[in-house]
Amino acid sequence: MPHSHDHSEAIQTAEEASSIGIRAAQISLAGMGATALLQIVIVWLSGSVAQLADTLHNLGHLATTVPLIIAFRLGRRAPSRRYSYGFRRAEDLVGLLIGAVIALSAGLIIWESVRALTAQRDMTHLGWVLTAAVVGAVGNEIVARYRIQAGRRIGSAALIAEGQHARTDALTSLAVILGVLGAWVGLPWVDPIIGLVIAAVVVAVLVGSMRTVLRRLMDGVEAGTLDLIESTAAAVPGVISVEQVRARWSGHHLEAELTLAVQASLNIEAGHRLALAVEGSLRGHVPHLHQATTLLSPAQAGP
Repeated sequence: MPHSHDHSEAIQTAEEASSIGIRAAQISLAGMGATALLQIVIVWLSGSVAQLADTLHNLGHLATTVPLIIAFRLGRRAPSRRYSYGFRRAEDLVGLLIGAVIALSAGLIIWESVRALTAQRDMTHLGWVLTAAVVGAVGNEIVARYRIQAGRRIGSAALIAEGQHARTDALTSLAVILGVLGAWVGLPWVDPIIGLVIAAVVVAVLVGSMRTVLRRLMDGVEAGTLDLIESTAAAVPGVISVEQVRARWSGHHLEAELTLAVQASLNIEAGHRLALAVEGSLRGHVPHLHQATTLLSPAQAGP
């Protein structure tokens, strides 16, 4: 996140960060698209349920990347008279869409796995299925590392989470290998069982993702965030106490509001310098903090 106190420089840095995030999403979109295309061909040739489950999961992840790019672009738009806080909340709304797509892919995986357990289905082209699984694992891991590195560079929690999601895709691709080995040794039921295991992994990802999305939509923050903001502000010379502190997420930016008790004799210029000092200290210690709005209140005189 930008650490400068100059407003124009902060805006330029935020624009650069958004560009990096969009570029990372676009490049990873191309990589996942190529991987998913190969997997679709292998599923059509082989009839592997585990490979179908992995492919559906990758397609779902592919579909959620597009609205994420749109949300990044919307977040760069300037606030308007109607949307005075800007458009960064679009990122949180996209989170709901991502959850719906993940839930749909999990349902399709479970449906196909149960069908394969109740009806005889022969797997063919096992070598190609194995190849597709390896390609899926390697491709998704490359995408995961790239997204996580880009997310850490710009301070984007959403991009880091998407990278971790891609890493989960890589692990599910490795699980397909077990289904192929089962078919090779004459245990075809292993393939749909692996499909159900992948579905369980997808559901676990869904629960974790939706917990974060819903908390942010309800203006919730992670445990310890307010304590860190409060202690950091209280340590700035000139701040007598922190009377109130609030924080919320807007997209991948954290916003804070503080009411600080200061000396009643403080003039406007000195108060302004103190507010800038508090904001600078918060930016240096609170991860992903985008802005801090500070209200100064005269401290109550003792008895």
